[in-house]
Amino acid sequence: MEIESALYEADLAQTLANRERLSANPNLMHWYGELYKEMFRQEPDIATKTVLEIGSGTSPLKRFLPNVITSDVLKLDYLDIVFDCHEIGMLPDIADHSVDVITMTNVLHHLKDPLMFLRGATRKLAKGGRLYATEPYLSWLSYPMYKLLHHEPVDLNIRRPVLDTVQGPLSTSNQAMPHMIFFQRPDWLAELADCYSLDKTRISYFSSLSYMATGGISKKFPVPGWAYKPYFELDRAMGRTLPKVFASFFTARLTSRDQV
Repeated sequence: MEIESALYEADLAQTLANRERLSANPNLMHWYGELYKEMFRQEPDIATKTVLEIGSGTSPLKRFLPNVITSDVLKLDYLDIVFDCHEIGMLPDIADHSVDVITMTNVLHHLKDPLMFLRGATRKLAKGGRLYATEPYLSWLSYPMYKLLHHEPVDLNIRRPVLDTVQGPLSTSNQAMPHMIFFQRPDWLAELADCYSLDKTRISYFSSLSYMATGGISKKFPVPGWAYKPYFELDRAMGRTLPKVFASFFTARLTSRDQV
């Protein structure tokens, strides 16, 4: 994927700034920590497995799971691997069918061709390996917030799950693409049936407004931790119980077919 130099540098600087802001926001770090706990509860002995993260530029996962192999398209000196994830199938740094888990958080909606990446990822996944993608969920509550209050576009009128133009890894996105793939366009997901066991696909919902209550990446709201943590538990319960009304995020778990 070709990225214009000026936009690349801008996204690089933005990623470093986002990483600092996230680290300085204890409520947001708590949100991420709880997300990882919930996600990897399905993976016994995750600390002993080979785990590859896609889009690690801002992600704090390494602090919670030290054995994760971090990666991004941006050249950042704290990453283990730098590459365009669309080319993961041809990546020489990781042996084919050697990865137990691939994980990504708020990354899929930034990809030019999500289905292309998901197909290529199975080249690296071990027999029965799993891919976890956490993305925005468009509920009755979250849709107007994502559509009207968030700077990233939400376009449900696309004919294919691709970005027509890519300016930069952060500056280009469509938050609606993952939601459409997993909830509205089963024909798109069916295109992956030859490389994933789609009958084993699992969807879980995570939180309602508790991410926004932290201020997110761009801001930091002065909510004390003693108040935020119990609120988070209530918020998470609302998202789980009535996801179509309250949920703001979902995690899709895909299981690779037995190709080894």
